[in-house]
Amino acid sequence: MRKILTYGGYFEEFLGTLRADIVRKIDYGLVLLKSHERLPTKFVKYIEDGLFELRIEWEGDIYRVFFIFDNGNIVVLFNGFQKKSQKTPRKEIEKAKRIMAEYYETQKRSNNKGL
Repeated sequence: MRKILTYGGYFEEFLGTLRADIVRKIDYGLVLLKSHERLPTKFVKYIEDGLFELRIEWEGDIYRVFFIFDNGNIVVLFNGFQKKSQKTPRKEIEKAKRIMAEYYETQKRSNNKGL
């Protein structure tokens, strides 16, 4: 079973804006992500550059949470967003990629301290 980590408080901040029933649905998606080696694209989609999105639908609304895999763990990078268009907005992807770069830089710094 994989471990899910969060980075930077973005995900927690996003959850704080949602109703309890939506949070439960996102939690269910995270349980699937932790416990299954592969999930259909209904639940997970590769975006680009190592970035994935967890896909959640609830009562006709669509939510996305960006994540990466790092050393066998799942790192939730980004607070996510409510999707209102057919394609994932480019600005959301770019924001997630900035957070991903920040995460890797933080990891690199902490690994260098151990030398």
